[in-house]
Amino acid sequence: MTRYPVNEKLKEFSSVFTKHGFSIYLVGGAVRDFLLKKENHDYDFATDAEPMEMKRMFRHTIDTGIKHGTVTILYKGESYEVTSFRSESGYSDKRHPEKVEFIRSLSEDLKRRDFTINALACSLPKGEIIDEHDGIKDLKRKVIRAIGNPKERFEEDALRMLRACRFSAKLSFNIEEETVNAIREMSGNVLSVSAERIKEEIFSLILSDDPIKGLEYMRLTGLMNIILPELYATIGVEQGGIHKDDVYHHLLKTLYWAKENGHTANVRIAALFHDIGKVDTRRKGEEREYTFFSHDLRSAELYEKIADRLKTSNDEKFSVSHLIRNHMFSYDPSWTDAAVRRFIKRVGKVNINELIDLRIDDAEAISGRINPTMILALLERIESELEKDSAISLKDLKIKGDDLIREKIINPSPLMGRILNTLLDEVIEDPALNEKGKLLKRASELAREL
Repeated sequence: MTRYPVNEKLKEFSSVFTKHGFSIYLVGGAVRDFLLKKENHDYDFATDAEPMEMKRMFRHTIDTGIKHGTVTILYKGESYEVTSFRSESGYSDKRHPEKVEFIRSLSEDLKRRDFTINALACSLPKGEIIDEHDGIKDLKRKVIRAIGNPKERFEEDALRMLRACRFSAKLSFNIEEETVNAIREMSGNVLSVSAERIKEEIFSLILSDDPIKGLEYMRLTGLMNIILPELYATIGVEQGGIHKDDVYHHLLKTLYWAKENGHTANVRIAALFHDIGKVDTRRKGEEREYTFFSHDLRSAELYEKIADRLKTSNDEKFSVSHLIRNHMFSYDPSWTDAAVRRFIKRVGKVNINELIDLRIDDAEAISGRINPTMILALLERIESELEKDSAISLKDLKIKGDDLIREKIINPSPLMGRILNTLLDEVIEDPALNEKGKLLKRASELAREL
């Protein structure tokens, strides 16, 4: 029988429980990932000691969630989150138990968990693995299966339906048929889950090792149509031209390449949503050809609505929508140096690499390959302009708002911003104008004109 390798710190910590007549177990993901030979640094512990009993055993504790039996124990420079065995009942909001009772049985505690692969436990300090729900068998079969009656598990906590999809994406596992059918039947209950928790699960799914599998389970079970209707609406929307796939499958492929290429979280999220605006902007052209004018702008608008609905932070929202809004750029060697500088200004220096990565993923999703010649040429020209220390943003101008005030050209007002932005546009066209004397003179002219 495989044993979990319990380190000395854990042995010493757990021995405090055993010396006081209690048992303690490592549970859930840490045991699962050990058996899968995956790294895991997130440890959860369960014990037959009740919260107040734990607090008497240890000098330094934090009442992390003492109402539900969770205490964080600070011991010799480490912190351990330990939860008392418990039973739960009454889930009127389909998310949180109304009644929690502390119990002494590990078996009863494991029964309330979500999936068999998460109901594995390891006794401490010995490291014996306990599997009462065939979790090891399901790990070998690469299957996600709810414990007991899946409908009951999802009735207790509707978030578990999304977690099933997320685990399928994280582990590249299939979801067992009865569990899938239960999710399909109860998918509407997901609306009872907070937007923040839905966002956490969806974004974790997108950033996982096999996001396509998880998204397809969301589609098949009806969760996608409820949570991400804008993405669901792209299914079957033909594109024609160079596109062999409908919009939905093109988006999945773009995400696949973003993951394969090791691109950032922003790029991966943008990859999945960059063309969702094609549903609203599609117009019939000749034969099987379609046009999608301004789909990039519409896609950015729709993504921002999704981000707001999921309570995404403004920084996250605008970083991704900015990539989506600008993803249709097309470089031509005939661009002037000023055109390159305008491109840098519009996109922003910090976003250039992510935007180019998204363009690469988009192209690979269409043809499976990309000719890097034009992208490399653009990057060289961008680098050349940045090396010249060309003025790209307001902070690069040789004058500031304080200079305009000091020279009595204009008082603080919205007009000051218009003048500075006009000066920047002119300097981007002709870098030789970026001298303090020239800028002050031109600012005086603009103040009179405006």
